[in-house]
Amino acid sequence: MTNPIAVGDQVRIAMEDDNIHGIIKEICDRENYVIRQSPRKKHFLHILAANIDQAILIVTIKEPKLKQGFIDRFLLMTEPYDIPVHIFFNKGDIYSDDDLAVYAYLKEIYDKIGYNCYIISAIEEKGFQQLNKLLLGKVTLFSGQSGVGKSTIINKIAPTLDLKTKILSNYTGKGQHTTTFAEMFKLEDGARIIDSPGIKTLSFNHLEVQDIAHNFKEFFLASVGCKFQDCMHRNEPHCAVKAKIETAEISELRYQNYLQLIEEVEDQNYWERNTQY
Repeated sequence: MTNPIAVGDQVRIAMEDDNIHGIIKEICDRENYVIRQSPRKKHFLHILAANIDQAILIVTIKEPKLKQGFIDRFLLMTEPYDIPVHIFFNKGDIYSDDDLAVYAYLKEIYDKIGYNCYIISAIEEKGFQQLNKLLLGKVTLFSGQSGVGKSTIINKIAPTLDLKTKILSNYTGKGQHTTTFAEMFKLEDGARIIDSPGIKTLSFNHLEVQDIAHNFKEFFLASVGCKFQDCMHRNEPHCAVKAKIETAEISELRYQNYLQLIEEVEDQNYWERNTQY
C-alpha cells in the first residue's frame, strides 16, 4: 500500500506534551474506500479516499476526447462497496449535435443501471443546481481523467478554494495534472468534498476475473439465469447475460468493456504467476 492513511480516514491520536502536535496511534475501521493500482508502483495499491457517501465522476465528450471505457473502470472501484456514483459530462457548452447524441446514448445506458448522468458547463452555469443538491450534507469524492475540468467545477461550487487549473496540452490534446494529491474541503453548507488528482489510466492488479463479473452489476443480476454458476459470459452455453445483450436489455458497449477488462486481468494474473520465484 502506497498510502496506509487516506483522505477521509478517521484516526485516533496521542497528543504530545506541547498539546499542539500529535501522533496517529490507530486508523479506525473504514466504512468503505476507493482503491486502485498505484500508477507509479504497479505491484502496490493506492487508496483514493475512504469513508465517502458518494462519488462524482467528471468526464467530457471532447477536449479531451472521451474514453468511454474509463467510466466502467471507475465504477469497478466504487461498486464493491455500493458507493453511489453520479456522472457529470462537463464542457457541455462546446458539444455539437453529434456530441449530444453520444451523451444521450451513454445517459440511457448508465441511467438504466443506476448511475445518473448530467450535462454541466461552468461557462453556461448549467448543471450546478443538480450538483449542489447532490452535495448537501454528504462527503463526496470528485474524480475524473486529467483535463476534464474537475478543478474548474469545484472552483465554481466554492470560489474561495481557488484551485489551480490548466488548459489542455496543445501537443497531445490530453489533460495535465493540476491537483497533485487528494485533499478534503469543507463547504459553507457543511458538505465535504474530496478533490483527487486527475487520473491518466486505471489498472487493477488486485482483482480476480470473478471480481470483474460480480461488479458489473447488471451482469451479476442477470447471471442467476446462467446455466453455470461460474459463468463468465463469454463462450459458455445458455448464458443469461449474453441472451440479454442480444435483446439489448444489457449494453453491448458495456459488454465489450467487460471483455477487455477480463482479458487484462487474466493476462496480468498469468504474468504474475509465471514470474514468481
